[in-house]
Amino acid sequence: MRLLRAISPSGWFWIGAFAISLFLAEHAKSWSRAHDMRWLMDTPRAIRFPIKDDISDFMDWLVNSATFGLFTFTQFTRAISWLIEQPYLLVKSMLVTGWVEGFGDNAVQLLPPFSWIAVIVTVFAMGYYARNLWLGLFVAACFLYLAIFGQWESAMVTLSSILIAVPIGVAGGLLLGILAYRWRWFNLAISPVLDLMQTVPIFAYLVPILFLFGFGPVAALLATIIYAMPPMVRITTLALKSVPEEIREFGLMAGCTNRQMTWKVLVPAANRSLMVGVNQVIMLSLNMVIIASMIGAGGLGYDVLTSLRRLDIGGGLEAGVAIVVLAIALDRLSQAFADRNPPDHSALPASPVRRHPWITTCLLVALGTGLAGLFLPALQTYPRELWLTTGDFWSKLVEYINVNFFDQIEAVKTFMLVTFLVPVKRFLLGLPWPWVIALLTFAGWRLGRWRLALLVFLMSLFILVNDLWDKAMVTVYLVGVSVIIASLIGIPIGIWSAQHKRADRIVAAVIDTLQTLPSFVYLIPVVMLFRVGDFSAMIAVVLYALAPAVRYASHGIKSVDPQLIEAGIVSGCTRRQLLWRIRLPLALPEIMLGINQTLMLAISMLVITALVGTRELGQEVYIALTKADTGRGIVAGLSIAFIAIIADRMIAAGAARARKRLGLEEAR
Repeated sequence: MRLLRAISPSGWFWIGAFAISLFLAEHAKSWSRAHDMRWLMDTPRAIRFPIKDDISDFMDWLVNSATFGLFTFTQFTRAISWLIEQPYLLVKSMLVTGWVEGFGDNAVQLLPPFSWIAVIVTVFAMGYYARNLWLGLFVAACFLYLAIFGQWESAMVTLSSILIAVPIGVAGGLLLGILAYRWRWFNLAISPVLDLMQTVPIFAYLVPILFLFGFGPVAALLATIIYAMPPMVRITTLALKSVPEEIREFGLMAGCTNRQMTWKVLVPAANRSLMVGVNQVIMLSLNMVIIASMIGAGGLGYDVLTSLRRLDIGGGLEAGVAIVVLAIALDRLSQAFADRNPPDHSALPASPVRRHPWITTCLLVALGTGLAGLFLPALQTYPRELWLTTGDFWSKLVEYINVNFFDQIEAVKTFMLVTFLVPVKRFLLGLPWPWVIALLTFAGWRLGRWRLALLVFLMSLFILVNDLWDKAMVTVYLVGVSVIIASLIGIPIGIWSAQHKRADRIVAAVIDTLQTLPSFVYLIPVVMLFRVGDFSAMIAVVLYALAPAVRYASHGIKSVDPQLIEAGIVSGCTRRQLLWRIRLPLALPEIMLGINQTLMLAISMLVITALVGTRELGQEVYIALTKADTGRGIVAGLSIAFIAIIADRMIAAGAARARKRLGLEEAR
């Protein structure tokens, strides 16, 4: 009775709504058929307004007929392609192919690329210059790993793409962030665009880009830039707003113009925060390499993709680990440069050689190994006979598990499907669409009043009128189940690790590894062990999306004011009471944000899981990519983005209400 009295009227409303939903899911479909009201379950023809054909026609006109003054749109896109391709070919020549004259069998190499020794010495010098000897040795060891395990050439192709995509993404994000900082109207206009860029599935970028720029590395670079740029824009705006007021006043007193204030005062003052954005661009670019390989990027991503197609678990894991190693090395370097204090130029010697000893050393090593490589090829290219491989070990391990534990694996899979996955799927597909939209709109009104309610209603209506409702419900089912399981696993681990320092270090290392592994890598062992289907997709999504649930739960517990813990101890609370009555309630807003980020990662993994047999919106995007159907891909991608935005706004509103209810500082 005490528990029933503790439930608020709002709580009773949602309990009742859930009970009605259970009844409708069981009987609405048969009732609608019996009373000739099938429109309750299917989108009525009268309100269907599919815009995919219009988008496809517009894209066709844009490519084949559109002119802007003296130039056609195709000429414009070719000019952009040429501008991006030239620096890419230069970097690729330096790292991979060398300088070549001619094509095919008639090609003659005029100059070799930088040797593996020269590249390793260069990254060592960068690590030593940015921080210390140990960082230099660490990043050099990462690149040496790539050579020893036979991943060098593919890694250099990937690095060539990163070295072009990252500067363009950083420069574009910096300029847009400055504009958003200076003009409020521009910030309001670009915010929803950034939301879409971050929530539209990666595959959806590829459809129009492939149509406009064709198959090849330039299209892959553009997709990478679009995907990786939004964090730089947001971080730039936030960093400039965070510059202390005294520094701004100093710039005004010195008579700085708007341009001088931006480039000589604010940007240098926000340099460390801006480097965090650079780090994010690097990591997101590396996360894109496998997707980009599908439209001609090549490199490590292509190796993972081909291994997945052949179900070669050993080759796929080796290429995936190589991406992780490259990501870790670049991540540590970018963080070191972000933390590095600017040098004192007044103390530097006048001689350029003495002023830049590491640059001189790297150039000499590159020249020396290039010349010596003409006589000793091992100095130019790491010898193939010295390669190591773990591919056979991983393949045999999976084969052993399949042979000896097949029955147990199938039993777990069947249990999860029968008792959890299939009932949830049937429940969501059995709900009438008017009921779902009404509940979502009401929830939006409760959490964020009319603005959030209107946003939820319009985005839900977009999915409905484009006849994607059933696929959207399957998407919600797969994402919802994955987020629930990831939260049930991740939140307790985060709470436990926050209270044990040794466990925290181990968990942090595991989570770092999970976050840096490319999304495709998860599919290879999962498919080998569980075959294709919803269960395999769910396992891959849970593994990929687990990290934020752990991190935010741990951070929330650690962020609780120690004085409140002391007050609880003085009041005689046990460890369990401290956890359940103080730590967890105060950490709830952070935990909700962790669930939000888990949800975002789960949605971003959707299109990847389409490769293992799911039938949801991700499959629509993937089919559109294979058929170059721009309208279908964009509409399906927007539908996924709208689901993500609805969930993001509602969870964020719930977290804000929780902060306000708890009287936390962030809610002020």
